[in-house]
Amino acid sequence: MISGRPLDEEFASYAKTDIACVAGDDAVEALAGQGKEVVALLESLDEDAVRAHRYAPGKWTVKEVIGHLIDDERIFAYRALCVARGDARPLPGFDENDYVAATDFESRRLAALIAEYQTVRAATIALFEPLSASEWMRRGIVNGYEASVRGLAFHMAGHELHHLRTLREKYLL
Repeated sequence: MISGRPLDEEFASYAKTDIACVAGDDAVEALAGQGKEVVALLESLDEDAVRAHRYAPGKWTVKEVIGHLIDDERIFAYRALCVARGDARPLPGFDENDYVAATDFESRRLAALIAEYQTVRAATIALFEPLSASEWMRRGIVNGYEASVRGLAFHMAGHELHHLRTLREKYLL
């Protein structure tokens, strides 16, 4: 079942610009294609070249960006699962800076982060692929805003595109 493209009221207003960059109207297709693109980019990187590399003081390292993508996808997939299953409880937000600071992504091998990213993406696609039209349209409260399952899926894809652009434009010159 193709998710369809979300309307503006199906996701956080701050995500509109990023979601606008997601091609097509199928969240699963977008996430699958982006996953391949992310892996190809990350596999082209040299472990020594990215070690502790930041584009500016106070910014995350390349490995911290990868770790953030993994964490964010897990959280958004959990939110989408809750909403798809009709859980009406409001879901909390999270502080991505606290999450990155709470672990040491920099100590991990790049290959291990890539493998973890691939595992998480495969799990996300496995969650989304069997959803029915009504499940894609279900809504819940997430971090204080109303979101549909497809809105969350497109938010995930748009967020990743944002970080891909940042990696290419600021880190990997």
